[in-house]
Amino acid sequence: MTDAAAEKPTDPAALPEPCPRCGKRPPLCICEGIEPMPNRIELLILQYPQEKTEALGTARLAALHLQKAQVKIGLSWPSLAKALGRPVDPGRWAILYLGSAAMADMPEGREVVAVDAKSQPLPDQKSALASLDGVILLDGSWSQAKTLWWRNPWVLKCRRLVLNPTTPSAYGRLRKEPRKEALSTLESAAVLISRLEKNPALEAPMRASFDKLLAAYKGAQPKKDWRRRPGKR
Repeated sequence: MTDAAAEKPTDPAALPEPCPRCGKRPPLCICEGIEPMPNRIELLILQYPQEKTEALGTARLAALHLQKAQVKIGLSWPSLAKALGRPVDPGRWAILYLGSAAMADMPEGREVVAVDAKSQPLPDQKSALASLDGVILLDGSWSQAKTLWWRNPWVLKCRRLVLNPTTPSAYGRLRKEPRKEALSTLESAAVLISRLEKNPALEAPMRASFDKLLAAYKGAQPKKDWRRRPGKR
């Protein structure tokens, strides 16, 4: 085989078909054995169209873990009810907020914090987090998620949540995140749903799947040190 032939890109038609459940091609398909767990608080993931082809995207994996979860791909929807396909009160839903929040001001010991329009923690967290029917995650890069936010003004009718995780994302150096508290969509869903429902059992299987995906991805790459460097994102 000549060097030119060796460097020729693989014909997309020759690649294995993506998994119909998780949308990933081998060897990144790790969804076998994932069974949806019962959840009271529904999960809605709004995914930027380009994100669905990202090798390390986790939206569909997150939804596979929960009985009440769905992923909608697009740029805008007229309302939360249209996105969900049924009547709904947006005031009983919360969205993971993209605004800048000072983590030092977050209530100690809380990984999920309700904030106001100025990113300040609400004084009565228990009341602010009560009676939620569902949570919304915006899936994509930071700029893509901001596009989803501004193109769907109805999100302003929802409550706002920020994450104050005790540990950084397992992405490490695999995918650059803009803030130290930023997590993958799968990790965010695991923290949000498990904390709001006070059910730690929901988190472990979701994190295990994320670890499995990262291991599969690293295994498919040329040998490299993927560990996070101290003091760097």
